[in-house]
Amino acid sequence: MQEPTITPDLIAAHGLKPDEYDRILDIIGREPTFTELGIFSAMWNEHCSYKSSKKWLRTLPTTGPQVICGPGENAGVVDIGDGQAVVFKMESHNHPSYIEPHQGAATGVGGILRDVFTMGARPIAAMDALSFGRPEHPKTPHLVKGVVEGIGAYGNAFGVPNVGGEVRFHRSYDGNCLVNAFAAGLADADKIFYSAASGIGMPVVYLGAKTGRDGVGGATMASAEFDDTIEDKRPTVQVGDPFTEKCLLEACLELMQTDSVISIQDMGAAGLTCSAVEMGDKGGLGIKLILDNVPQRERAMTAYEMMLSESQERMLMVLKPEKEAEARAIFEKWDLDFAIVGETIAEDRFLILHGNQVKADLPLSKLSSSAPEYDRPWVETPAATAAPVLPAITPIKALRVLIGSPSYAHKGWVWEQYDTQVGADTIRRPGMGAGVVRVHGTNKALAFTSDVTPRYVKANPFEGGKQAVAEAYRNLCAVGALPLATTDNLNFGNPEKPEIMGQFVGAIKGIGEACAALDFPIVSGNVSLYNETDGKGILPTPTIGGVGLIDDLSNLIAGLPEEGNVAIVIGRTQGHLGQSALAAEAFGLEEGDAPHVDLTAERKHGEFLRANRTHLKSATDLSDGGLALAAFEMAEAAGIGIRLDAGDIAQLFGEDQARYLVACDAAGAEALLNAADAAGVPAGQVGVFGGLAVQMGEDAGDLAELSQLYRSAFARAIRGDMPDHA
Repeated sequence: MQEPTITPDLIAAHGLKPDEYDRILDIIGREPTFTELGIFSAMWNEHCSYKSSKKWLRTLPTTGPQVICGPGENAGVVDIGDGQAVVFKMESHNHPSYIEPHQGAATGVGGILRDVFTMGARPIAAMDALSFGRPEHPKTPHLVKGVVEGIGAYGNAFGVPNVGGEVRFHRSYDGNCLVNAFAAGLADADKIFYSAASGIGMPVVYLGAKTGRDGVGGATMASAEFDDTIEDKRPTVQVGDPFTEKCLLEACLELMQTDSVISIQDMGAAGLTCSAVEMGDKGGLGIKLILDNVPQRERAMTAYEMMLSESQERMLMVLKPEKEAEARAIFEKWDLDFAIVGETIAEDRFLILHGNQVKADLPLSKLSSSAPEYDRPWVETPAATAAPVLPAITPIKALRVLIGSPSYAHKGWVWEQYDTQVGADTIRRPGMGAGVVRVHGTNKALAFTSDVTPRYVKANPFEGGKQAVAEAYRNLCAVGALPLATTDNLNFGNPEKPEIMGQFVGAIKGIGEACAALDFPIVSGNVSLYNETDGKGILPTPTIGGVGLIDDLSNLIAGLPEEGNVAIVIGRTQGHLGQSALAAEAFGLEEGDAPHVDLTAERKHGEFLRANRTHLKSATDLSDGGLALAAFEMAEAAGIGIRLDAGDIAQLFGEDQARYLVACDAAGAEALLNAADAAGVPAGQVGVFGGLAVQMGEDAGDLAELSQLYRSAFARAIRGDMPDHA
């Protein structure tokens, strides 16, 4: 087959700028072959190389006594005691999910699961953070239904409980939804598998499903803005098979018990290219691949297609040669492909052979660690405008607006499509704060949450970045967990625009400061840039996935308030309404500054809550919607009413940080308030749970009617019949 001529248009179509192409010419001293152009495109695109973000990612705190492995591997690894470790990461599948929502979301789940089990961990939990455009936008219902269906179809068939996440709607996501997938697994702390190749002449082995043409060029597509040619990109979305992935999991974990594996790497973005280059580069070795040996499910595949295919359920491994027969038998037992496709070599070369022809011969180290790195120009986000002055509204009407909006309505429509109980270790399902999963066979548990408030980040990237970390920290504390570490998924627009790069830089600075202050390091993550359509960017959305440890289940806080329980707020309320959920949902106002995050108070109040957990029946953090929304959600989940003493809108709906709402019986309330006074922690009674009404000051509503609105609003919005807030 005649290879295309390298032209400026072909170079641009591969996402390479003219100066980047000139750099390629300098490196190899000649014009690249078509396959080599594809390899450089795959390795140097934003999605794989982090060329716009590396400079800033290096500033994040990534270490701590609990951290076994930080960023740079397939997933982060954190010690949880007793010789065990939790392995976790969050990653985006935004562009594919907008083009083909079911497969885009499904393969996002599949990819993040492989990132976890390639480290030697059995997955025990998944979460998804989803951002969609306005419900009334013609494409939104299709996207919501397809994405949720895809997540459920893959995760349920694979057999991993989905225990948390978030769903939001905003016009900025009309042309570019976000699908951020999280997975966590358990492994023995001394049996973690890494990706760095070692040894010369070691066999490079292809494992799993066959290679097809699906996903060719997917990583490059994910590093570009959308425009009106979006439908043409459908072939770059991969197709997933969860049943094959389940077999791949079991085969890999069985193989890892045999002392056969030198290194192993998931074939994710850029497929065979990225996995081989990363293994070789980390080990300081070259790689030779013979593509004729690659298992293929389509005829007459070219070297270019095989190297850039993102077909799912595939791994690449460097194997101890004497273990070949034993390893092959395991994969054949699981009806999976096992093929020796190359070897490690001493020279710094990435040598690709196909049909007895050299299709690529490149200096391997230049493909990964020598990829372009940019210090993009950036401008600081201007200081926020004055706080909005909200029109008059009664407390119950304000509550109705929030619980009747799809962003704050009950999300049962979403997570009821997911298997939340598979594995039989789920203790706390989605719906109220962090999800909790027992560490199998022990009395320990892990808690999981994902958080960000994009409005805050746009108004004030530094405070918004801090707040995302602080909210994750609070959600873990609220179930009695010690926050251990985080993963991040940094979703932004086009970094070549200085104002967008300024959002990124500000958010990174805030995230870094919060992680350091809270001993909550970032151990893995993903950057997703160019989330724009026709030049319109998304709200900056740096999602923080937090993981915490409950060292004994007797320390779990997972109850619900009971009739007559006292409602107490820990933390200081000043009534901050800038960028609040109420201002945005009730009045369309996204004005003012993000709330200030006092990290000293966040840590102190979180530690106080955990130290006094025995006094509590129930706890939740206060964030979007403030006291009013949190109190309603807590009461509604218990099927009882709530009477809040305050009638002032700012006191009820303000979004001041470092706050928790807790429910205690009379004795517990007295003990908690005494302990708070002694510790110098602001705390006070704000109301009483019970009855069948929701009362705020002099205003009251019927619990049953409000509950019906809250539990039906999401489905009604997706069907297109928005509830009436009158």
